[in-house]
Amino acid sequence: MRKHPFIIDAVVILPDHLHCIWTLPENDHDFSTRWRLIKSYFSRQCETISPENISVSRRKKKQRAIWQYRFWEHLIRDEIDFLSSR
Repeated sequence: MRKHPFIIDAVVILPDHLHCIWTLPENDHDFSTRWRLIKSYFSRQCETISPENISVSRRKKKQRAIWQYRFWEHLIRDEIDFLSSR
């Protein structure tokens, strides 16, 4: 948060994915770095994931089977867009 600040306006955690609404500093659109940092920190905290549940390719890359490789972003442009995203 110190290096890449943002405000979490809303979070919905579902069984297999999550939705977030963030406010980033003005002229900052770097969602990717924030997601990468959050996902890597979270993954390092999950030492209990059994290695046999991780694919060979992910093991070679030292990745865990927690996250998808990508995310979908949508920039909320105005109040109407914000209200329709809830």
